[in-house]
Amino acid sequence: MAGSYKRVLLKLSGEILAGKERFGLEYPAIMEICSEIASVAKDGVQIAMVVGGGNFIRGAQAVSQGMERVQADNMGMLATVINALALQDSLERLGVPTRVQTAIESRSIAEPFIRRRAMRHLEKGRIVIFAAGVGSPYFSTDTAAALRASEINADCLLKATKVNGIYDMDPKQFPEAKRLPEVSYMDALRLQLKVMDAAAFSLCMENRTPIVVFNMLEQGNLFKLLVLGEKIGSTVYQ
Repeated sequence: MAGSYKRVLLKLSGEILAGKERFGLEYPAIMEICSEIASVAKDGVQIAMVVGGGNFIRGAQAVSQGMERVQADNMGMLATVINALALQDSLERLGVPTRVQTAIESRSIAEPFIRRRAMRHLEKGRIVIFAAGVGSPYFSTDTAAALRASEINADCLLKATKVNGIYDMDPKQFPEAKRLPEVSYMDALRLQLKVMDAAAFSLCMENRTPIVVFNMLEQGNLFKLLVLGEKIGSTVYQ
């Protein structure tokens, strides 16, 4: 393994799992993503994952339509469990052992989150998928990813997106937007970059966990980053 990261936390958005459908689950898209993850795991990288639930429900959007915030967030956390089970199914079809751990107790379908057990799974070569966020409303899955990365002593938090890094402006709206290969935590907070929320940035800064933002939909990027050690996307660091 030539990459510099032995253990990583991969944050996937729910929207990526929806593929071109933009809602629900698109199984060919999930299998393509999982094939990339499986190839890296089989090369010896320890991978934990946090998945969002935006392909089913976004808490903020539900609140804007009149739903009570705590209820909306609880529904969002349950959506992440559905996505975690879909990822588990695809990864195990590819021959990679996995465990799903949830912050909301769901013992009939997944383990409860137990830090030491999660780390033991990783040491044994299993991919661990963390679902249900942190188990409480008002916290995003980005914050859950930063928290779990710190708890399992991950070398890096990988934020998988549909763009190839961090830009000074939204590249979809502004063609002249410039990619920022490296950004400090303080600059990310000061510039209010929308890649992750402030709580997630602050957690990573406090625990000195670098964040790599990259395009997950470009085939081979994950392998280049973790196995070949190439510089992909943008890095937020101390």
